[in-house]
Amino acid sequence: MKYLKILLIFVPISIICKFIHLNQPTVMFLLSALAIIPLAGLMGEATEEISFYSGSKIGGFLNATFGNATELIISFFALKEGLFDVVKASIAGSVIGNILLVLGASMFFGGIKHKNQKFNRKVVEVSSSMLIFAVIGLSIPAIFTHTVKSELLNTKYEFLSVGVAIVMIVIYALSLFFSFHTHKDIYSSEPEEHGEPNWSLKKAIIVLVLATLAIAAESEILVESVEPMTHALGLSEFFVGIILIPIIGNAAEHSTAVLMAMKNKMDVAIEIAIGSSLQIILFVAPVLIFLSLIFKPMSIIFNEFELIAMIASVFIANRVASDGESNWLEGIQLLAVYLIIGMSFLIL
Repeated sequence: MKYLKILLIFVPISIICKFIHLNQPTVMFLLSALAIIPLAGLMGEATEEISFYSGSKIGGFLNATFGNATELIISFFALKEGLFDVVKASIAGSVIGNILLVLGASMFFGGIKHKNQKFNRKVVEVSSSMLIFAVIGLSIPAIFTHTVKSELLNTKYEFLSVGVAIVMIVIYALSLFFSFHTHKDIYSSEPEEHGEPNWSLKKAIIVLVLATLAIAAESEILVESVEPMTHALGLSEFFVGIILIPIIGNAAEHSTAVLMAMKNKMDVAIEIAIGSSLQIILFVAPVLIFLSLIFKPMSIIFNEFELIAMIASVFIANRVASDGESNWLEGIQLLAVYLIIGMSFLIL
């Protein structure tokens, strides 16, 4: 984290460039991206400090929620600009990136140091089942568009998108009730040394609020530069949404998962990777659907390749994690699939 804080210098630089109307969209995209990465790290550090006062369970929930807050903020400004393809691609990209890139890197680097690593198989089975449900929920609307007359889509599809979003939110709430109350024994682990907080509760809350506001400002700069930047570099908006935005928004969280795996804490690494993917589909995506009603309703339809990529990611992650053990080769397999998908979106 201390190395990420060096990048905070890009916060004032990007804001100054914004005020002097620097007409270099690629530079503005890069500056705002470099500013968001350490701000997201600060947000994660603040929620971790708050967890010392709120308890580990609530702290873990806050960490996962604010871990995805950066992407939610970026997507909100993309919605405001009408960049629906970027928003939906970032949702798919976060799921794919968390399952393949983050989990793959965690298994690889953790496996190099510890050869074979074990984790809670029951938790993975529950999370895997939820992932399968979530991907099915995202697939149904796309299948729907191929079975209904095109003239009916404008009148009926908006209702379907909102309906699916409501179901997702309800399932997410029930999953929290499952893990926090009725089946909390499944998620129990051996007690660990938690140490002492480095910040006061007041300082942690202030840092969290300021980091969130700064991310909102930087996200607006980032989104405004997406379209001209993609045209200037010849990139597709799909590639920006699938690969770049999820990496920018979740860089700090990704590094934490890898570090936990190297400390032989694979349960934590898997919770960050799979738990974050679930929250993206079951909470962030529905919230974005509801927010889009403020501007222009966004459908929840994903294109065929996005759906196939998400389904493939969930399938291979289920296979790799089903035995409750991991090694570096399984990590390489996940990373290889991510590389193939990334190259495909680059030329899409």
